[in-house]
Amino acid sequence: QVQLAESGGGLVQAGGSLRLTCVASGSIFSLDVMAWYRQAPGKQRELVATIGTGGSTKYADSVQGRFTISEDNAKNTVYLQMNSLKPEDTAVYYCARRRSWSDRYGDWGQGTQVTVSS
Repeated sequence: QVQLAESGGGLVQAGGSLRLTCVASGSIFSLDVMAWYRQAPGKQRELVATIGTGGSTKYADSVQGRFTISEDNAKNTVYLQMNSLKPEDTAVYYCARRRSWSDRYGDWGQGTQVTVSS
């Protein structure tokens, strides 16, 4: 099990950018899948982006072309670069890890708030 700590959230105007960082206290292994989720008030948690084996990435349709997930395995860190932010991107953003043998994300961070003003 690892401890995940997110940072980089804040208040930004629509059209602006933020970069979220997730640092793992332990090692992130090459077969792990790392993800960013978000949850807006009154809504279900939503999968935003994943990065898996060989750096393969997937994105929710709502962020495709605006957000980029990346990782630095040497630093046990995952990033989410968010550009062209919209008010509907406002949410608490969570970092999560899924082990290769599991079908669920078992390790979660505490989240970081992102607020986009119009």
